[in-house]
Amino acid sequence: MIEIIILSLIQGVTEFLPISSSSHLIIVSEYLEFNNKNLEIDVSLHIGSFLAVIVFFRKDIFNFFQNKDLFLKILIASFPVMIAGYLLIQFNLIDQIRNIKVIGWTTLVFGILLYLSDRSEDKKKIETDFSLKSAALIGFLQILSLIPGVSRSGITITGARILKFNRFDSAKISFLLSIPTLAAVSVFGLNNLVKSESFNFSFLMMMSIIFSFLFSFITIKYFLIYIKKSKLNIFVIYRIILGLILLILAYL
Repeated sequence: MIEIIILSLIQGVTEFLPISSSSHLIIVSEYLEFNNKNLEIDVSLHIGSFLAVIVFFRKDIFNFFQNKDLFLKILIASFPVMIAGYLLIQFNLIDQIRNIKVIGWTTLVFGILLYLSDRSEDKKKIETDFSLKSAALIGFLQILSLIPGVSRSGITITGARILKFNRFDSAKISFLLSIPTLAAVSVFGLNNLVKSESFNFSFLMMMSIIFSFLFSFITIKYFLIYIKKSKLNIFVIYRIILGLILLILAYL
């Protein structure tokens, strides 16, 4: 149960902050030798995060007809990463990029890129300036998030900041982009679980969904409050320190 709470906390916090959830889950599971880091728990954690972002943005989603242009762009922007992710799985390339060296370099390099992008001017808003071209560019950048350490939220916020969206709207774009992505991960994972003869919905899976939902919801709420007033420097510093530590561990 302690492992489930820790994994849920990591998933809930790092999925929506620009620091990479996959890399933290890999690092913690490898160095702490967790027994419960398996497909069932992984899928459950993502379902919890998916439900959290749905509940948090429920008003935007329920007002679909008023926001249909926005959600169409969000959907279009999500196709590239879904296609790329499917191809990585089909050609068994995922395991080749899931190692500490890769995570160390991507954490460091994309942390620096996040810092540089955050120096952009705050000229654009999602209500008036989120064009199909902007959605496509951020969508293609999101493909990079399939590499552990890059961070899906990190690269989408970076892309939005490069396009000069203000910090709050950059985060909102990132969160909205997480809806179809998390939905795809959840559906794909559930499909694989159902096909498995040994699959059985367990108490630990239910707890993973609940705790992941709670930590995800809290993270979304307070990150949006934080980013209204503050720069992204704290996440940049964290990424640089973590990246250097991982590279030292990997090479020495």
